[in-house]
Amino acid sequence: VIRCRAAVAWAAGKPLSVEEVEVAPPKAQEVRVKIVATGICCTDDHVLGGYFPNAEFPVIPGHEGAGIVESIGEGVTSVKPGDKVIPLCLPQCGQCCFCLNPDSNYCMKSHLYESQNLMPDKTSRFTCKGKRIHHFLWISTFAEYTVMPEYAVAKIEAAAPLDKVCLLACGFPTGYGAAINTAKVKPGSTCAVFGLGGVGLSVVMGCKAAGASRIIGVDINKDKFAKAKELGATDCVNPKDFTKPIHEVLMEMTGLGVDYSFEAIGLADTLTAALASCNMNTGVCVMAGELASGSMVSFDPLLLLSGRTWRGTLLGGWKMRDSIPKLVSSYLEKKFNSDLLITHTLPIAEVNKGFELLRAGKSIRSVLLF
Repeated sequence: VIRCRAAVAWAAGKPLSVEEVEVAPPKAQEVRVKIVATGICCTDDHVLGGYFPNAEFPVIPGHEGAGIVESIGEGVTSVKPGDKVIPLCLPQCGQCCFCLNPDSNYCMKSHLYESQNLMPDKTSRFTCKGKRIHHFLWISTFAEYTVMPEYAVAKIEAAAPLDKVCLLACGFPTGYGAAINTAKVKPGSTCAVFGLGGVGLSVVMGCKAAGASRIIGVDINKDKFAKAKELGATDCVNPKDFTKPIHEVLMEMTGLGVDYSFEAIGLADTLTAALASCNMNTGVCVMAGELASGSMVSFDPLLLLSGRTWRGTLLGGWKMRDSIPKLVSSYLEKKFNSDLLITHTLPIAEVNKGFELLRAGKSIRSVLLF
């Protein structure tokens, strides 16, 4: 058993508490990882607010981490102690019908299918003050040491800087892949990106990489416009600057609407606005933002009857265990610069400050260091 620091959410709506926790050794087919760095994602904020589906308290959140294998359980063959790894918030068991389908990146071990609040044997590897602490998506990267199934971790190159590539665990691949994999943005096309946070700016980077000729960023926080333009946005608009609905503004800017629109916030209103903003026949709208659990969306079905395509994307369409090591290699080859998304680096003791920056719209990505 290892005793270490972790940020524990004892109840919904309460700040995180940095505690000493006990982390049990890995069982068969499990891996224990020393987390070096972890990003703060809006999904973690959903957990703290009690808006993430089926999450249980107390829990150690965090899912955008990178670290080093400390020990392995019986039967583990893909990683060994000392390997640099990225824990996967979307596992890849390699055996279910989705993993075996080359067109799918889903896995039936995902939290959307069965709970990942406890390990597969329905026990926890975390305790604190004599109480059982739940896992989050099996990986709980807000803990200095954490345990996960082997199929929820991917080995990466030894040269990778863990305080940078941790972003490749969630935010960056979600946005970048939404453009590259899900929408399949074509060269010369027009795009609109609703929400210029970590995921939205990664969408901008993906649209640029795909050769889009016009990329319009949409956000009510004009402080994010300079960063968006640095990463490839050609225009930025603030809905507060107009009296008419933003989809009408985009229609006027582009003539018939954009070829591709992306919602990277997680709000019902912006999701329907993004749908209405794309070309009425061949337009594609991709949902990359995560709405609060239980949200309902109302929309005019004629928006789809005319031919538009409305799609969701889970982690940008990447088969995580196969793709994350390749994305890390691409990062090292400087094919993209996800470092530009990191605006703050904080010690784990200041985890609540990181969430305050996120909620105030003052950060793109804060990275926590142990």
